[in-house]
Amino acid sequence: MNDMSQTAWLWLAKAGGAVAGSAISLAYMLPHGRREAAARFAVGVVCGMVFGGTAGLKVASKLEIETAIGPTELMLMGSAVASLCAWWALGFVVRAFQQNGIGSLFGKKNQENADDR
Repeated sequence: MNDMSQTAWLWLAKAGGAVAGSAISLAYMLPHGRREAAARFAVGVVCGMVFGGTAGLKVASKLEIETAIGPTELMLMGSAVASLCAWWALGFVVRAFQQNGIGSLFGKKNQENADDR
């Protein structure tokens, strides 16, 4: 019974960290529209869920705090970091394509850049 409780807390920490990382990212790079926001939020949550454990271990080892925090905190921290990085990276890639006149990754053409040519 105790193992199930620990597993449930780890999954909750992983999901909470992934959602928190995506939500925090809104303050750093605002999306241009709902479609971009939804896609970037989804990518952040998925990356936080998938890479949260690994990212948490890496951050904890770099900071040399592996023994100072528990597995729940490690998972929460790792999921938030993975989510934050993925969300920011996707936004950066989308903006880079838009600035080069290629259009967004979501199928829309950037009319401002097309008119400048």
